[in-house]
Amino acid sequence: MLLNMRKTSKYLLGLMTALTLGAAQPVWAAGPPSPSVFSNPLALTFIILMILLLVIIAILGNILIGAADVKLKKKKKSGAALATVITTLLLLASPALFAQDAAGTTTAATTGAKTIAGMSASTFYVMATVIFLELFIIIALLVNIKFLLKTEKDKIAAETETAEEKANKLTWWDRFNALRPVTEESSLDLGHDYDGIRELNNRLPGWWLYGFYGCIIFAGVYLYRFHVSHTAPSSKQEYERAVAKADLELKDYLKQKGDAVDENTVTLLTSDADLAEGKSVFVKSCAACHLESGAGSVGPNLTDDYWMHGNDVKSMFKTILYGINAMPSWQSQYSNKQIAQVTSYIKSKLHGTNPANPKPPQGTLIKDEPAAAPAAPAADSAAQTKKIAMN
Repeated sequence: MLLNMRKTSKYLLGLMTALTLGAAQPVWAAGPPSPSVFSNPLALTFIILMILLLVIIAILGNILIGAADVKLKKKKKSGAALATVITTLLLLASPALFAQDAAGTTTAATTGAKTIAGMSASTFYVMATVIFLELFIIIALLVNIKFLLKTEKDKIAAETETAEEKANKLTWWDRFNALRPVTEESSLDLGHDYDGIRELNNRLPGWWLYGFYGCIIFAGVYLYRFHVSHTAPSSKQEYERAVAKADLELKDYLKQKGDAVDENTVTLLTSDADLAEGKSVFVKSCAACHLESGAGSVGPNLTDDYWMHGNDVKSMFKTILYGINAMPSWQSQYSNKQIAQVTSYIKSKLHGTNPANPKPPQGTLIKDEPAAAPAAPAADSAAQTKKIAMN
C-alpha cells in the first residue's frame, strides 16, 4: 500500500512539474505578460480533468500489472518508464499548446478569429481529443482488468469445485434457456422409458415459446387481413397484377422495338421491304420442309387452297409463332415482326402459284373470299330526276 502511494505521489509531482513549466515558458518568452490559459475557466477545467484522468490511468495501470502477476522489478521499471513518458510528452506539448492558446486569444481579439469559450478552436479540439483518448485508455484498462480477474477466478474455482458442482454448472446458454442441471434429472423424470431413453419434464425455452405464440398471432392477423377483410391483395391477386404489369411492359418494349404485333393484331403486309425480308426468312428456315417454291416436302403444300390450320393471316401467324405437331415454334428465333413478314410472304407470293411437282393436297379446302367490288358512287339526285323526265 505504501509503495503504491509513493508511486502515485511520483506521478502527481511529475504532472504538476510539467504543467508548471509549460505554463511558465510562454510567459518567459513573450516578454510583456499575456492572458494566461489558467485564467480561462473552461481551459482550467480541461487541465484538471486531464490530470485526474492521468492519475486514474496510472492507478489502473498498476492494478493491471498486479493482476497480471508481473515481478516487482518489472513493475518498478514499467512505472518509472510510464511516468517519464507522460512527463516528457506534457513538457513537449504544453508550451506549444499554451503558447498557441495565448497567441490565438490575442489574434482572436484583434482579427475576430473563431474562438470557443475564450480559447482558440484548435486548442479546444486538442484538449478535447486528449480527454477522449484518456477515457478510451481507461475503458481498455478496465476491460483488461476484468478479463484477468475473471480468468483468475475461473482458475481458482476450477481447482476447488467438487464433482457435484461441476455437474451442476450451467453455461450462459443453459441459463438463458432456463435448463436444469444433470443432478436434478431425477425430479424431472416422468417415468416413461423407451429403450433407455427417458422422458423428462423440461419446459421449452422462453424464446421458443414466445416465438411460437407470435407466429400464431401473426397467422391470425394475416388470415383476417388477406382472407376475411380483403384489405390487402392475396398472393393470387399479387401474381395477376405482376403478370398484367409485365404484359404492359412487354407491349411497351415491343412497341419501341417495332414488334408490337401478335396473333390478335397482325395484318397482311404489302410493302416490298417486308415481303423481301419475309422471303429471306422463309428460304433460311422454312424451305427445308416446304421447299423454296412452297410446293411442300416434309411439310404441306403452301400454294394450293387446302389448309390444315386455317388460311387467314392470324391463323397462319399463330401456327408459325407457336408451332404445332411436328412443326417447331419460331418465336425464340425470330421477332413477331419477322414472323408477320413470313406470313405475308406466304399469303401474297406463294399461295396461288403453280410450282412443279407439288405435294398432294392436305387438310381442308378453304378458298379466299373474293374482295368485294367498290360500291359505285351514288348518282346525283338532280341528274336522275332529269333522266327519268326525258324517258
